[in-house]
Amino acid sequence: MKQPEISTFRPRMRVLNEEQAWAIHHAALEILENTGFMMAHPQVKRMLIDSGCRLDDEGRMLMPARLVEDAIKSAPHQITLYDQQGHRAMPLVDSNFYFGTGSDTIFTIDLETGERRRTVLADTGNFAKLVDGLDNMDFSMSMGNPADVSIEDIYVHVFAEMVKQSNKPICFIADSGRDIAKIHEIASLVAGGEDLLAQRPFILNYSEAISPLKFPNNVMEKLVFCARKQIPICLPSGCNAGGGGPVTLAGAMALGIAENLVGLTIHQLTSKGAPFLFAPNVSVLDMRHTVISYGCTEWSLTQAALADMRDMIYKLPIWSFAGATDAKTVDAQAGAEGMLSIITAMLSRCNFIHDVGYIESGHTSSLEMLTLADELVGMGRYFVDGLKIDDDTLALDVIDRVARNGSDGAIFIGDVHTFKHFKSALFNPQLADRSRFEHWSDNGAKEMHQRCNEKARKILADHQVVPKSDAVLDGIGAILVNGQGLPN
Repeated sequence: MKQPEISTFRPRMRVLNEEQAWAIHHAALEILENTGFMMAHPQVKRMLIDSGCRLDDEGRMLMPARLVEDAIKSAPHQITLYDQQGHRAMPLVDSNFYFGTGSDTIFTIDLETGERRRTVLADTGNFAKLVDGLDNMDFSMSMGNPADVSIEDIYVHVFAEMVKQSNKPICFIADSGRDIAKIHEIASLVAGGEDLLAQRPFILNYSEAISPLKFPNNVMEKLVFCARKQIPICLPSGCNAGGGGPVTLAGAMALGIAENLVGLTIHQLTSKGAPFLFAPNVSVLDMRHTVISYGCTEWSLTQAALADMRDMIYKLPIWSFAGATDAKTVDAQAGAEGMLSIITAMLSRCNFIHDVGYIESGHTSSLEMLTLADELVGMGRYFVDGLKIDDDTLALDVIDRVARNGSDGAIFIGDVHTFKHFKSALFNPQLADRSRFEHWSDNGAKEMHQRCNEKARKILADHQVVPKSDAVLDGIGAILVNGQGLPN
């Protein structure tokens, strides 16, 4: 008898109820109305005052709740990113999740020597190429501040390097309106023009306010530029518990959301309906070592809470992190911390998940950690996809067939149903070793770090990135050469 169609339940995690979510949201509104924030950009300050904000006696900008509510309503509920060839790649909406790397590390682990050393521009290219060749990585970030590029040019050059070495979407950093214009010029060249870039963006800008509640001039330049150009942007402040924010997670979240709401409101006042990715970074300042933790349980908990608030209140796609660690090498700590953040980000349905491949609390990038995390993401995707139930997966006819032939020593491994389904029905790891001890030992007794190193090397050696046209490459070269890529 044929089974009726059964929908597949996909496992999901929640950490807040609605009363909790609204309490944090109302606390954020109270911060904006009573404590206010410091705004350095004169034109933005004037726009806010003209729209109903006011300055207190200390020069702090106080924002009424109605402006925030209008901004939440006008911001789009979906942001779609395309790849560099114009294909739809990342619809950031509802329960969709996508993973990619991070930015701005000072050090990297050399793939050949194992040395921890300063990053150079070629490292950005290697990370972009590895992302391009990994099945479970969806976008690139620079993964370094290269020592061989002058600081004034750094973000333009790393962006150009990512464009050359990958065709997946890019989340980019800029310093101010000065260099973001050049990055936008390169992106427009790749997309076939500024209008096409706005219609099918393959870029998203990452910028930050300064906690608590400070908005510098350069940050506002980037925010206004992206709003006017219809380039997606996120503005997650670093309101880490005990450092940039209160040590209690609820207070740190309220502060971070308040800072995000300032950015969202300015963004929507500049260009109503422009794409804005929501949510702050709320990690912790480790009180023993005074470092921001990238492997802590707390950050996974706060971003799960922010995902709940997205569903209950904001309806906007959110920014988050995963696949990073405080460990100094790709060891058991790295695997444990990386998997905790990956599976919780998936289960809470965070949308844009960055920092994959960080070690040493975000100070160092690791091609091996990125390669390991790619497999961990694959494992997580298999779990989150749930159990498909239909006639074929219930396999009653197969059970009957094999059971009736049991006297012949029949087991399921030899049945045609197994040969038809084993590649898709089961998760088949490439890095995790399930072999017998003798086979593992005879093949070099390789530990996980070595297997990750070998896979990363193979992808970098063999993977072919679809090249940009000569016209695009020549145009990028001209932009980089002209005034070092940065106009006055």
